[in-house]
Amino acid sequence: MSGTEHGKGKVYLVGAGPGDPGLLTLRGRDCLKQADVVLYDYLANPALLAHAPEQTERLYVGRRGTGKYPEQASINRLLIERAQAGNVVVRLKGGDPFVFGRGGEEAEALATAGIAFEVVPGVTAAVAVPAYAGIPITHRTLASTVTIVTGHEDPTKAATALDWPRLAASRGTLVFLMGMKQLPTITAQLMQEGLSPSTPVAITRWGTRTDQRTLVGTLSDIVPKTQAAGMEPPTVIVVGEVVQLRSTLNWFERRPLFGKRVLMTRAKEQADELATRLAGYGAEPVAGPTICIVPPLDWKPVDQALAEIGTYDWIIFTSVNGVDRFMTHLWSKGFDARCLGGRRLCCIGPRTAQELERFGLRADLIPAEYQAEGVLAALTQKEIRTSRILIPRAEVAREILPNELRARGAHVDVVSVYRTLTPDLNAEGWWQELRDHRLDVITFTSSSTVRNFVAMLGGMEVVRPLLQSVTIACIGPITATTAKEFGLTVSVMPSENTIPALVEAIAHHYGSREHCAAGVMQ
Repeated sequence: MSGTEHGKGKVYLVGAGPGDPGLLTLRGRDCLKQADVVLYDYLANPALLAHAPEQTERLYVGRRGTGKYPEQASINRLLIERAQAGNVVVRLKGGDPFVFGRGGEEAEALATAGIAFEVVPGVTAAVAVPAYAGIPITHRTLASTVTIVTGHEDPTKAATALDWPRLAASRGTLVFLMGMKQLPTITAQLMQEGLSPSTPVAITRWGTRTDQRTLVGTLSDIVPKTQAAGMEPPTVIVVGEVVQLRSTLNWFERRPLFGKRVLMTRAKEQADELATRLAGYGAEPVAGPTICIVPPLDWKPVDQALAEIGTYDWIIFTSVNGVDRFMTHLWSKGFDARCLGGRRLCCIGPRTAQELERFGLRADLIPAEYQAEGVLAALTQKEIRTSRILIPRAEVAREILPNELRARGAHVDVVSVYRTLTPDLNAEGWWQELRDHRLDVITFTSSSTVRNFVAMLGGMEVVRPLLQSVTIACIGPITATTAKEFGLTVSVMPSENTIPALVEAIAHHYGSREHCAAGVMQ
């Protein structure tokens, strides 16, 4: 969407949340989807930029607190200039725009310039980060009040605006944002004003992200602890008795794949389910598509099959893509699900059957084993001699299914409804991440993802040394066989060829290793 009504620009001050991309609000997502320009911060997760259209202008205006970065006046000027040009502008700010985020200053500048703006609140780090560290900032028996304090006051102020005696006298929780550099001053002031040196303190760096790190101590020892641990900004500091609850309530950092970075090699449009499930186990999904799905070169064979659809006894779908592309093309040619009436439908697995249900159809047959061999085994119980069978599938696929069906006397038509190609992407980023040991797991969901991955990285001689410390996870035996043919060691393969089973198997793999390392038998 370019511009707004009557060509007038508008600015959305959007809270990006504390780091976990899942904490972006629905309103914030909708604003990004219509953005012509996005100005984003150091604390705004770059993954959120994926919600914006590809053509959207992306401007990094990192407010980091150290090094060189744009002055606030320059950011204000950018917002005004882009909006005056008739653009929809999103100012993506970490946390909440109005909680120590200088969003108020930006809103004032826009109002003075006569620019229409809207504030989209975000999940503030003051609440979310402690929650992800297992620390409720209020608790019925431990803290009835909470005070949110900036640890980074305006340096041009003549004197501090913080009332240290009152802060120290508080019986509730103190939450300091942007206070890492001032930690020695914060702890010293609180103790000087009478707060007990044994008061619990927790410091969480990059809270809500998969690289979250939390350090616990007291007012008297937290400074040397952070120095020894090399703790750096960005952090959230929590002072108060509620910190004691972390040992019991630390849910986020205890998830089985916490901190693991997992490369997903499947097509971009198919990665959502895998990414969501990985994140649910605590992992950080990393997009690394090695295949892209494109239409066949010629739809004529499919159109011929549709013209003769009433003559088929069975239609066998061997993938989600096969269902989607076949049914979408069927609809585009003026047909609907009624033309499949009387045809028996076989789906290679439950996920493929689920995709078929999206078009109002139920599978008559789902094999126990979710691969071609399973389909053949299931069909042995059916009379298929002289049957006419249609298989809409990828242009290149294993031939075992149509060949075996023909050997059993069936008449089989195989039509290509999609092709898988190697995407035109630069794999330099993956290569560097592997070299830097920043990837823990690589998932392969088909033989083509394995072949393309190796090719995109420059061949097996390049790939093999990079994968020595990486866990290879394959969705099933066919994919695993291909991986082994390239000399890869497959450490994870689920008993069921599905995405949920694959993710569960990865979690079990790391859970088993951790238990064994702790001397606990499974």
